[in-house]
Amino acid sequence: MLEKLGNALTGGIRKITNAIFIDKKLVDEIIKELQRALIEADVNVELVSQLSHKIRKIAIDETIKGIDKKEQLIKLIHDEILSLLGKGKELKLQKKTKILLLGLFGSGKTTTLGKIGFYHAKRGKKVCLLGLDTQRPAAMEQLGQIAKKANLACFTDKKEKSPEKIYEKYKKELEDYDLVLIDTAGRDALNKELIKEIKSIEKTIKPDYRILIMPADIGQAAKTQASEFKKALSIDGVIITRMDGTAKAGGALTACAETSAPVFFIGVGEKIHEIETFNPESFISRLLGMGDLKGLLEKVHSATDEKQQKRIQEKLEQDKLTIDDVVEQIKAMGQMGSFDKLIGMIPGMGNAKIPKEQLEKQEQKIKHWEYIRDSMTQEERNNPELLEKQTSRIQRIAKGSGTTTSEIRELLKQYKLLNEIIRSQSSFSGGKIDQKILQKMARKFKGRGIRF
Repeated sequence: MLEKLGNALTGGIRKITNAIFIDKKLVDEIIKELQRALIEADVNVELVSQLSHKIRKIAIDETIKGIDKKEQLIKLIHDEILSLLGKGKELKLQKKTKILLLGLFGSGKTTTLGKIGFYHAKRGKKVCLLGLDTQRPAAMEQLGQIAKKANLACFTDKKEKSPEKIYEKYKKELEDYDLVLIDTAGRDALNKELIKEIKSIEKTIKPDYRILIMPADIGQAAKTQASEFKKALSIDGVIITRMDGTAKAGGALTACAETSAPVFFIGVGEKIHEIETFNPESFISRLLGMGDLKGLLEKVHSATDEKQQKRIQEKLEQDKLTIDDVVEQIKAMGQMGSFDKLIGMIPGMGNAKIPKEQLEKQEQKIKHWEYIRDSMTQEERNNPELLEKQTSRIQRIAKGSGTTTSEIRELLKQYKLLNEIIRSQSSFSGGKIDQKILQKMARKFKGRGIRF
């Protein structure tokens, strides 16, 4: 996601920091690299030109000397990129909240609906999905499948053609939920027919939020789309999908900033948990290879729900953490996303270059650990120390699981490591992992591959 831009930013800041003095040649070189990266990310050429002009202005200002000039240049680049990215916006959920999702055909509304529902369900909200897309033949079926995958309640009517009647049919049942996420029909373009339909639904439902869903691959065209929807339907903000699979993501983000349309979430993958709140500061931090602690903690919340977190905390308090618990926690970490994405979010590990084959090997290792766990007796799962005292048990488990004794010993090491990490951070279950713990994890990973 915007990797070239991140590399250009990091390289430019490093050159400024290491320079003995700032001269025209250095400034031209930094500006050229930034321009190339921003334009490749589909950022508007005029905005790129404005940024270049501001950098040159500070660089030639003779009243700013030495270190001060370096600091001002670095701050300017950071602040200007932050300004280009625009603002994030947080959904402030009331006791009962209704959110209407809008967008054109193919924008990813239905999939995003499931992702948002999953995100908030993991945070203790009682969520349901409501299907009001009566235009697309498979819309109701797709919503039902997504709801099942996210383990959410879903209300649809495949026969009824009036969105308002579908809402009235389920209105009383919807009152039992904290959050109601509503799917609507799209069109090939924002036309009078779509505006009329959405306004009628809006009048009937009176949603708390109206959110536009736009794919990142439309790039700068997002500016026109956001402006038109904002003018016609008074949208409250945007969710940008497909951020992980396009070079035009910069164009979509900056286009939203130009139209003052705040971004609530960004979609960063196809899986149900691959959605993130958009925080420009965290986004830049990740671009610069400095990690994103806030984003990582969000993924922890999405991987394990409140009941799981509470259960693990209770076991820790009773000193009863088992192999079952450790394997499930490791699996949950795997569900947080691919390891290469997680690595970039750990402070100090953003620029780590770990071969793809090594990452795939680590993901395969989790499956082997499950086989090992399944070949253990309950007594061994509850008391893994028995395996170290009676090594014949390790031989038996290796044979039964189709793995090696070295893999079993490695699992035992990870059992001890995860115990150590979790025990040294008592508030882990609340999503508060302090930075020292993450740095400790990073040191253990570096040069040895990921081992959780």
